[in-house]
Formats: sequence, structure tokens, C-alpha cells
Amino acid sequence: MSIAFNNENHLGINGLGRIGKLTLWHFLQTKHFDGFVINTGREVGTGLEDIANVIGTDSTYGTLEKFLYGVSGTRDIRILDSDQGMLEVHGMPVKILRNARNPREISWREEGIRLVVDSTGAFNDPTVPADGGKGSLRGHLEAGAQKVVNSAPFKIKDKTKKIPDDCAMLIYGINHTQFDPHRHHVVSAASCTTTGLAHMIKPILETRETSCILTASMSTIHAATNSQSVLDSMPKAAAKDLRKNRASFNNIILSTTGAAKALEVVLPEIQRVGFMADSVRIPTSTVSLIILNMTFHSPLSSIGEPLITQDLINSIYRKAAEGAQKGLLVFSERQNISSDLIGVRAAVVIEGVENHTRTGFVELPPSVLEDCGVMASVPVQIPVTHAKLFGWYDNEYGSFTYCMGELITYIDKLLG
Repeated sequence: MSIAFNNENHLGINGLGRIGKLTLWHFLQTKHFDGFVINTGREVGTGLEDIANVIGTDSTYGTLEKFLYGVSGTRDIRILDSDQGMLEVHGMPVKILRNARNPREISWREEGIRLVVDSTGAFNDPTVPADGGKGSLRGHLEAGAQKVVNSAPFKIKDKTKKIPDDCAMLIYGINHTQFDPHRHHVVSAASCTTTGLAHMIKPILETRETSCILTASMSTIHAATNSQSVLDSMPKAAAKDLRKNRASFNNIILSTTGAAKALEVVLPEIQRVGFMADSVRIPTSTVSLIILNMTFHSPLSSIGEPLITQDLINSIYRKAAEGAQKGLLVFSERQNISSDLIGVRAAVVIEGVENHTRTGFVELPPSVLEDCGVMASVPVQIPVTHAKLFGWYDNEYGSFTYCMGELITYIDKLLG
């Protein structure tokens, strides 16, 4: 039995982990697609009933019926054909494929799938050919898909290679309109942190008073993920960061993030700034916090007052929230805690109460100015403003999966 009926549009999902399942939930709500084909690549539990249970429940977001319909929702997941993996989930057909782990062996062509989301995190190098190693994003194309969206940033192992011309890293609301359906076949939706960070920086870059950024750095106070160990465990061979194998639920763990490199791809203007980024993993299930530090050459008013202030920064974000980034950037003046933001659909929620700035002066003595070809008899004071900005993001559903879902919808509409 196949659900690839004529004149119907189904989404393929490779992987039923955190992002794979929440992608299904997102589109069950938006109903942009007529159905779904999900590849688990292996048997799950004792049968299709256990996959149905995985789909219908979540320790962070509750049950699927409450996610879709609120407290009045009732469970509606039916098994139609166990052998063929056929389910009906709240009125939508869902087929489960359980045989192939290598993308090139998944039966997308037979199922009539043209757009695939790979949420496994296992195939992030777009330079690997379809028949390379244990699998490749390009394997989905060989298996019949027209386009593949990866739910992680590209990571090219061979540093002599660049992102191929048929690939693009896109964030909805930042650079998604750069997608070219005739050229781009493999797309990365970047990462949860890059999504929130890009939306924080975009209005700052686009405002004249704050566009002269001297330095910038970011720390994300990040919820735990499945890449961490529940209890202390043995590192894999050649592992360099031993902290990833320490217990996640009772430790604060310093970590790394590729957000800075990915940010330079989606916002090339930031390349002129020496941007640094790091991550601190904490024992919560979702919602993370970006702490963004930026230093500006600060213009002064006619009476010598700094123009870059908390009021200016917050007004920039208010304007963005009501204008170009409406629905993607939210400006809040509440005193939030992380659980308040679970499920909030926005790339980033700006914590306006805590944003603050401080302006000082860098003194350049005449000798330094003379070295630069400027004659001066007295030191010159250069105003510099440091800003500390805060942005929440639901790193699982509300920020990342939601924004990736909007990107997928955009791509699918362009496919016609």
C-alpha cells in the first residue's frame, strides 16, 4: 500500500528524533502537506503501536492532541496497516518506512516524495557524494527527492572544500528569499542558536546608529540535548571534548557552538566583525538564552550625550517586532523565566527589561594620531558603547522547528 496518491503533496522526514517528530507536529497543525512518509531506518519497539506512541506523546510539550487542540483535544492515532507501516494521525495519512538507514536506499521515488527533511544529524557534509561512506544528504536526491532540507548546519570535513553551488544555508526571515529552485537542491536550515542569533543581530546591523560594530561575542545558555550523556560515560575513540560525556542533568557544562561560523554564511555583513561564540549547557529540557555582547563606535548627540542607549536598543527591537520581523522577533518587557517561553513560536524573544548599555571613551594620544597621519596637539576622545543584549529561544520547537517549518513551506510553494 502506498499513500502517494495523485495530486497530493506529501513531506518526507528522515529520522523521528526530537526535530523529526516536532516537524511532523508542526505540519499536522499547519496542514500545508497532505500527508507524510517518515523513515526511521529500523524497527522501533515491538511494533507500529510503539511508533504511534512516540508520535503521540512528548515529555516537554505534552500530548499531540493538546498541542493541536488544547486541553479539549482527544487522541486520534489509528493503525491502518501494521505490515505496510500505515497510520492515520488526526486525519492525516502517515507512512512509516523501517528498512533503510542510508538515504540513497530510502524509497522516496516509489512514495512520490519530492521534498525531504533530514533530521538525523548524521549527514551534514554536503560535499559527500550520494554513494559516499555510510550515507549522504545527496543520497536523498538519488533516491528520488527533488530537494532536501537538513535540520543542522553544514559541516565540511575537508577544509579545502567550500559549500557546493547547489547548496544553501538559509534561515527564514533572514535570507530565505535567496533560495533558487533551479539551482539549490540541498539546503541547511542552520541551527537553533544561529536562528535566534541572526534575528537578534539583523535589526542592529540595519540601524544606522548601531551599524558600526567593533566587536561582538555571544554565549548561549543552552538546554541539554541528546548529544549529551544522562550519566557519566566513556568517550568515543579520538574524542577531544570529554565534558560531553559527563552527566547532563546535574552539571553546568562548558561547550562549543558553530553559531559564529554559520552566522557569517547567513549574514555575510558580520564577517568584518571578530565574532566569538560559546555555549554553556544546563540541565533543562528546552528554551535557551542568548547573551549577546556588542561594542560600537558610538555617535554623540549635539550636546555630547551617547546616542546608543537602552532606550535606542529597545526601540530598534520594538520596530523590528512590529515590522519586517513581525511574528519572528518578539519584544518583551516582562520579567521572563525559561519555562515561560516553552512552545512560543518566534525565532527569538528579546528580554527588553535586561538589555543595557554603557558608553566610555578611548583616548588616542597625539603620537598615535601622528602615526595615522593626523596632526593633533591634544588627545582625542573616541566614544565607545558596550551593549549587553538578551534573547530567549525555544531551541526545539518554538524557535527552530517553527522557523524551519516556515522555510520548508516557502521552498515547497516555489516547487509549484
